[in-house]
Amino acid sequence: MAESKRDYYDILGVSKDSSEEEIKKAYRVQAKKFHPDLNPDDKTSEQKFKEANEAYEVLSDPKKKAKYDQFGHAGVDPNFGAGGGAGGFGGFDFDVDLGDIFGSFFGGGFGGRSVNPNAPRRGEDLQARVTISFEEAAKGTERTVNFTRVEFCSECSGTGAAKGSKAHTCSECGGTGHVNVQQRTPFGVISTSKTCPKCGGKGKTITKPCSKCQGGRVSKKVQVEVEIPAGIDDGQVINMRGEGNKGANEGPSGNLHIAVLVRPHPFFERDGYNVWCEVTVSFMQAALGDTLMVPTLDGKVKYDLPAGTQPGTIFVLKSRGIQNLNSRGKGDQLIRIIVEVPKQLSSRQKELIKQLDQEFGNNNENDANPSNDDDERKGFFGKKKK
Repeated sequence: MAESKRDYYDILGVSKDSSEEEIKKAYRVQAKKFHPDLNPDDKTSEQKFKEANEAYEVLSDPKKKAKYDQFGHAGVDPNFGAGGGAGGFGGFDFDVDLGDIFGSFFGGGFGGRSVNPNAPRRGEDLQARVTISFEEAAKGTERTVNFTRVEFCSECSGTGAAKGSKAHTCSECGGTGHVNVQQRTPFGVISTSKTCPKCGGKGKTITKPCSKCQGGRVSKKVQVEVEIPAGIDDGQVINMRGEGNKGANEGPSGNLHIAVLVRPHPFFERDGYNVWCEVTVSFMQAALGDTLMVPTLDGKVKYDLPAGTQPGTIFVLKSRGIQNLNSRGKGDQLIRIIVEVPKQLSSRQKELIKQLDQEFGNNNENDANPSNDDDERKGFFGKKKK
């Protein structure tokens, strides 16, 4: 139940006034800490990882975050407001383009000539959002999108009239939806046009209206399956034609615009179609070389780290990046090597390192091709030794 859920802000360790970037960074910390790859067979970490994903999906979406801040978990529950409560209009979220609405009422803009109210009108476009993982964006996935749209009433098939009856052309305006009114002014008689008071501008009158709707269209919760292509990036929009509000008078339906949000990954960072990651190795591994198991989007792969690798060195794994959205090619994976320096050393370890540094200094002094400065030699750790 919603009441048993932990607070999303507590899960990520942020406050309500945290910025979008701060929420993103906090999520990455939690996701990396409890990622299943780092905690195999750990049910507690798996649950905390799921909680972090759920919290980020809500707090990274301004609309969901606003609802959560106001109503708590109930505000982001899909069933919240179904009874006509705090959600308004029976809990439906009318996310429509106001420009289309005004265009429908005013014939495409203020001051324009009125159009035939019975002419076909296109339905309004709608917007929705989906959140996917970094891996799903790289490889592609499918999602079920739930939203609310305007559809034709199933009872009256969109006519607005009860079964067995039909709409009639308005006798007052003759179907135009407007009537001319003459007004006497000091400058003479002026004729103006106003909405027909009898039909309300619809051009038709219904003696027996449908008991299930108002005007033949109803708001309905629906869901559509959307295929998210491999390579899609955070913030890109998928357009689904004809999935918006239904049109009026046999007009075409509007479109559905789905914004795709990609959760940040605890290990990888995207750079176009390339993927960056950092791999930490010990001083011994960097000096002597080693075989590493490097994480990629396709699982771990072996990589032979060459001896003498310097801190900050970047290696490239070809075609291990993200699928190109418009072709079959893939980007690369770039690995930045981080050399871990031990923080606590015993007295013997310190002495051994000093001996090693001295040994490298001696090797430089015996070099057949010494540097131009005969009085200075570099030790192993980059310090110049007399």
